[in-house]
Amino acid sequence: MEVISCAKHIRQSPRKVRVVADVVRHLGVEEALDKLALSVRKAAVPVRKVLHSAVANAENNFGLKRESLKIKEIQVSPAPTVRRVRFRARGRADVIRKRNCHIRVVLEGEKEIKGKEKKPAERK
Repeated sequence: MEVISCAKHIRQSPRKVRVVADVVRHLGVEEALDKLALSVRKAAVPVRKVLHSAVANAENNFGLKRESLKIKEIQVSPAPTVRRVRFRARGRADVIRKRNCHIRVVLEGEKEIKGKEKKPAERK
């Protein structure tokens, strides 16, 4: 079963966030969270938040085991860029581009069986 979580309009460039996303791609959830907690990059914070959100969705909405969850896919795509003007010498102006990104995490895991397990019927 797949579980999806998204964070939109993160105020960091997609290029910098992709470096962090590549580190945790195709890992188990626990190992990925450990790596993100030890990362010194600023982009690790929003990636960790989206991953926590996806794990919470999987546990609460779909009843999946945390231990069985694995990152199937993690995408970092560009969001609308905010443009600012910086005035320069001799009446000129430069454009400052403040880039944003969207982060999308897809987890996959096994369905947890609730209640007692049923034994196969015994034959006489």
